[in-house]
Amino acid sequence: MSSNTFGKILSLTTWGESHGEQIGAVLDGVPPNIEIKEAFIQKYLNQRKPGNSKFVTQRKEKDKIKIVSGLFEGRSTGTPIGLVIKNMDKKSKDYDDIKNKFRPAHADYTYFKKYGVRDYRGGGRSSARETAMRVAAGAIARLILGSKISIKGAVIQIGKKKINRKKWNSDFIASNDFFCPDPSVIEDWKNYLTKIRKSGSSCGALIEVNVNGMPTGLGEPIYGKLDADLASALMGINAVKGVEIGAGFSVVSMTGEQNSDEIIVDKKGKVKFLSNNSGGVLGGISSGQDLVCRLAVKPTSSILKFQKTITTDLNNTKIRTKGRHDPCVGIRCVPVAEAMVALVLADHLLRNYALNRNEKKN
Repeated sequence: MSSNTFGKILSLTTWGESHGEQIGAVLDGVPPNIEIKEAFIQKYLNQRKPGNSKFVTQRKEKDKIKIVSGLFEGRSTGTPIGLVIKNMDKKSKDYDDIKNKFRPAHADYTYFKKYGVRDYRGGGRSSARETAMRVAAGAIARLILGSKISIKGAVIQIGKKKINRKKWNSDFIASNDFFCPDPSVIEDWKNYLTKIRKSGSSCGALIEVNVNGMPTGLGEPIYGKLDADLASALMGINAVKGVEIGAGFSVVSMTGEQNSDEIIVDKKGKVKFLSNNSGGVLGGISSGQDLVCRLAVKPTSSILKFQKTITTDLNNTKIRTKGRHDPCVGIRCVPVAEAMVALVLADHLLRNYALNRNEKKN
């Protein structure tokens, strides 16, 4: 299996399966002399880990991170950073009765057709369990970006339930089970998702990631466009089926003057945009405005309802997926989306330094 690595200067390679002994990653390209603490990484992993509330999978994993290489006396050495997490709560027997069946909407069928191997234990390599390593690497990417760049994700819709953007409260996002920025919808969301969970079904979610403190000039105008790399990284997250930057698909119904972000110089002599339909990217290059990304996450594919499917020997049958699954996988996708944005931005920042290394002289 190839394509387990992404990024140019800052490159992440992940390994491991959902029900294997461990999952891990190698993050290469981290500059030297950056202080990296496991506790800092753990803070972000705790946001993603299963079992945090009744609205996510009840698989109990501590997701305790261990750094096994690339540090000396607590600082990066410039060599590859090795990261490992042990899988502690595997229940492979939950999947015994479906080992010869393909779960609809999962990667089971396509993996089998491509590789000829059926790892039925939670999906193996295709499981969202792998995203824990992306979150760990994303935490290190945040250190490369520095404290001036703030990355914040939020769930703005679950199923048919949307937030009221006028009631957006960024400080509230971290204090509820849904990463929701609108306090007024929490009880409605709880009731809605409880009904979904008890019915044995699932629902999708819409996530928005905002980045404040963006520098100008990240990205290349042709094949290294910042928004293209972001879209690729976000689409690479399990269950994501759509990505938009800025106004996204809304631009279809706009006129040219409505879509354009007019530019002025304010009284202080600073360049100012009058709107941000571009989402902070113009021609593939960051404009210095806030970066705005949204991603659509499909309903969790593993549900308790019977569905039609086929067996590995091509016989018609029915399947009902047991085990511990998120009724809305989009909730735990928020820290993953933040991590992928951080990794892309850090990679582009390092690429920009390399490209312009001779511009500033001591």
